[in-house]
Amino acid sequence: MAVALQIGSIQLDSPVVLAPMAGVTNLAFRTLCREQELQRTGTVSGLYVCEMITARALVERNEKTMRMIEFGPQENPRSMQLYTVDPEYTYRAAKMIVDENLADHIDMNFGCPVPKVTRRGGGAALPYKRRLFANIVRAAVRATEGTDIPVTVKFRVGIDDDHHTHLDAGRIAATEGAAAVALHGRTAAQRYSGSARWDEIARLKEQVADVPVLGNGDIFKATDARAMMDQTGCDGVVVGRGCLGRPWLFAELSAELRGEPIPDEPTFGEVTDIILRHTELLAAQEGEDHACRDIRKHIGWYLRGFPVGGELRSSLSRVKSIAQMRELLAPWRESTEKAAEADSPRGRQGSPGKVTLPDGWLDDPEDDTVPQGAEVMHSGG
Repeated sequence: MAVALQIGSIQLDSPVVLAPMAGVTNLAFRTLCREQELQRTGTVSGLYVCEMITARALVERNEKTMRMIEFGPQENPRSMQLYTVDPEYTYRAAKMIVDENLADHIDMNFGCPVPKVTRRGGGAALPYKRRLFANIVRAAVRATEGTDIPVTVKFRVGIDDDHHTHLDAGRIAATEGAAAVALHGRTAAQRYSGSARWDEIARLKEQVADVPVLGNGDIFKATDARAMMDQTGCDGVVVGRGCLGRPWLFAELSAELRGEPIPDEPTFGEVTDIILRHTELLAAQEGEDHACRDIRKHIGWYLRGFPVGGELRSSLSRVKSIAQMRELLAPWRESTEKAAEADSPRGRQGSPGKVTLPDGWLDDPEDDTVPQGAEVMHSGG
């Protein structure tokens, strides 16, 4: 049975969203994912979100940030995620997006568990401060009033198991005018370890009935998306680590959720073409030297599960030109090998750990003081 998703004015033919990932979901990768969905299913039906952008850096027109917010001519809707801790800069950034027609959708990130972010009160630490969180969401919604640009909010279960914030965050976001909310089913303390707690997504869906609730965490294959929606009642899925080295995953997810046959996993020969295309797209965006450095982090993900040996992996990880990459991959272009356990968990996992917070952060959840220095350090995106 087909499943669509409405987020404010945006109608999606499938409820699948690409999660922003720093250094990954740039214009080249988003283009590649869209191309793969189109080639394998005949349509582009999901939502592809750009890398996280710092609200203050956008307002200050930081050079790196302004390059990061570039969208391709075929990207529709254009989806931008903001990292923010300050209602004033949130309003100014959202108003800039409206006035300069920079995007069609604004998502806000309150889920980052990285210590350098939480220790200053940003990311997954911020929803604990309920009034500050409400002020920030309200500022973005106020800046987009009278437009077709919906504001959505993404967050985690909480700081740790003693400080769950997701139910309050969901209710607050919906009350302040968010068009949808998304929950990563882990606490900040879990980081990316263990299993995502889909039961918490179900609890959020029970509490927030006025706007769509999206689930995030442990979507590695097409049937995972269907399972999450069936088990939690959520309205859509947000996919991050599962698409690393598998930009064709969105074709599989969308087809499954539309009730269509799931496209076959690509052969290694097909994957070599995808690697080359990815590198060419990166080169078009940032130049060949940068592309050859940037693609290196993707190589291990692309080759996972293929019995190609260490020599090819090592050579590709040192590639310096597209011509060299084409030469290295040439002997494999006709390979019909399929990856073993292609849909198993991938990406960073790590271990759980204590969340680093500003001094006294947990003393008063109603304190709406803007944390100092939490945006300056992230200027540039």
